[in-house]
Amino acid sequence: MTTSTATALSDSPFLRACRRQPVPHTPVWFMRQAGRSLPEYREVRASIPMLEACRRPDLVCEVTLQPVRRHGVDAAIFFSDIMVPLAAAGVDLDIAPGVGPVVARPVRTAADIDAIGKLDGGDLGDIAEAVRLLCAELGGTPLIGFAGAPFTLASYLIEGGPSRTYTRTKALMYGEPALWHDLAGRLAAISAEFLRVQVAAGASAVQLFDSWAGALSEADYRRYVLPHSAAVLASVAAGFPDVPRIHFGVGTAVLLPAMAEAGASVVGVDWRTPLDVASARLGPDVAVQGNLDPAALFAPWPAVETEARRVLAEGAATPGHVFNLGHGVLPETDPTVLTRLVELIHEASRR
Repeated sequence: MTTSTATALSDSPFLRACRRQPVPHTPVWFMRQAGRSLPEYREVRASIPMLEACRRPDLVCEVTLQPVRRHGVDAAIFFSDIMVPLAAAGVDLDIAPGVGPVVARPVRTAADIDAIGKLDGGDLGDIAEAVRLLCAELGGTPLIGFAGAPFTLASYLIEGGPSRTYTRTKALMYGEPALWHDLAGRLAAISAEFLRVQVAAGASAVQLFDSWAGALSEADYRRYVLPHSAAVLASVAAGFPDVPRIHFGVGTAVLLPAMAEAGASVVGVDWRTPLDVASARLGPDVAVQGNLDPAALFAPWPAVETEARRVLAEGAATPGHVFNLGHGVLPETDPTVLTRLVELIHEASRR
C-alpha cells in the first residue's frame, strides 16, 4: 500500500465516523449491498454454488466491487458468507438456494463438537488473495471484513439450518452449559482467525454479525454469549488495535450496551430502535451504524427520503454515525433506489 493510499484510507469518511471524528458527510454502505438485488451479481453468480463463489478470489473481487461502482458507497463489504470458515474447518454443510445454511450432521454431542476442526490461516490463502486484490482496486475506499459471531454460528450448527425458535440451541445452552461453552469457544477461535486473515491482508475494519442474538434475554446473552464474542473482538484488537470493530445483531435493543461491552467500537442498530436512543444507552465512546428499515425502500421516493432524513437527524445526535439499513438489502430492492439514497445521504449531510 502506498503512502497516499494509506492517507486516503485513514481520512475516509467511513473510518473517521467509526472513530468518532469529524466527517465531510455521513458515510453510507449497505449490508448485503453485494448480492441478489444487483442484476450484474445474478449474472456473474449464475450456476456457481455459494460456497464455491466465496472461495474464488476473482469472483469475490468482482462481486464486492459491484455496489461500489454502481452506488458510490463509502465502504465495501467483503463478499463471503458466515459459514465459509466453518466449511474450511471441516464442517459438512451447504448453502441451499432459498433456504440458507444446511448442516449435514447437526452438532448435539461432545463428539460432534470434537469433530469440528481448528481453522488455520494457511487454509485461507484464497481469502487473503481476494482481500489483496480488492484493496488494490478499491484504493482509498475502505474494505470491511466480516465473520459470524459464535451464537449465530452455533445456532445453525445445532439446529441444522435456519430456525425461528432456536429451541435446540437454547436447550443445549441451558441444559449442558459446559458443552455450550466448549462449542462457542471453538467457534470464537474460528471467527477470530477468519477476521485476522482479512485484516492482515488489508481490510480496514471488521463487522461481527450476531444476527440472531436478539432471540436471547440480556441475562442469557451476558452469561452464554458475551464472553465468546468478546474473545473474537479482543483477538482482532490485540493484533490490529487501530481497526474499527463493528458489532451487529437484529432485535437487540436490550442487548446494545452488552454488545458494546464485548469490545465494539461501533454498534449496528436495527430499524426498531432510534439511533439517538441507542446512542444514549451506549454512551459517548461508541459510534453507531444504521438504521433505515429495508422495507422502506419499496415505498414511493418521497417516503424513502422522509425516513432517510429522520435517520440522519437521529444519527446527528450520536458521537459518530455510519448510515446503513437496519438489516440487509432485500433481494427485490430496486438498485436505482439505493443509488439515489446514497446521493441523498451525501448531499443532505454535507458539512
